[in-house]
Amino acid sequence: MDLQLKGKKAIVTGGSRGIGRAIAGTLAAEGAELAICARGAEGVEAAVKELEASGARVVGKAVDVGDGEALQGFIRESAETLGGLDILVSNPSGGNGTDEASWRANFEIDLLGAVRSVEAAVPLLAQSDAASVLLISSTAAVETFMGPTSYNAIKAALLTHANGLSQALGPQGIRVNVISPGPIYFAGGAWEQIEQTMKPMYDNAVKNCAIGRMGTPEEVANAAAFLVSPAASLITGVNLVADGGFTKRVNF
Repeated sequence: MDLQLKGKKAIVTGGSRGIGRAIAGTLAAEGAELAICARGAEGVEAAVKELEASGARVVGKAVDVGDGEALQGFIRESAETLGGLDILVSNPSGGNGTDEASWRANFEIDLLGAVRSVEAAVPLLAQSDAASVLLISSTAAVETFMGPTSYNAIKAALLTHANGLSQALGPQGIRVNVISPGPIYFAGGAWEQIEQTMKPMYDNAVKNCAIGRMGTPEEVANAAAFLVSPAASLITGVNLVADGGFTKRVNF
């Protein structure tokens, strides 16, 4: 299937590692032109070099997504450099916890990061004939996981916000969708740390994946590339769960 992504202009926040990096790489492989940001300058620089080596046109900048002014400035500057904007992927997370600092971090980065990104991107996306927004949530938003934590609740808030955005922005030709990954394993990621420090929890999570293993960032990126592409032009307001059968709820 031709996803019709060649020449499309995309911004991926939190794009230097893990799922965000995989999404950037997949979009680049499909011919999109990219701008990525993340907090760490070294990680952004390394990701830009890797993507450029694959033949992609890409720009990158170290940005603290919790800094609204810096984030929105990055989006506007990137669109100007790329010559427009067709795709916005909001990916970063502030971690997880139960204390007030954790709640503030997830609120500022996961939720307000998405809100501010979309706010800055809408005037630019409205000029595209294939505009798409993708927010990255989690299966922790749709089923109880590890108790009442900041990550779970804020990721759930993204689902409701995305649905509202899909209705509000649809008349402008802007689609809005969500992907909720289940356990995704990659070097340096949360599940590698859990494997090393809480092996019983890790083993139980693998056991609960119907396919017998955790997912990879590349598998999430494949789903993301489809959802943001013109090939998915009829799809908006959807939460696509990509979890290898980890969650057990029935979706009607």
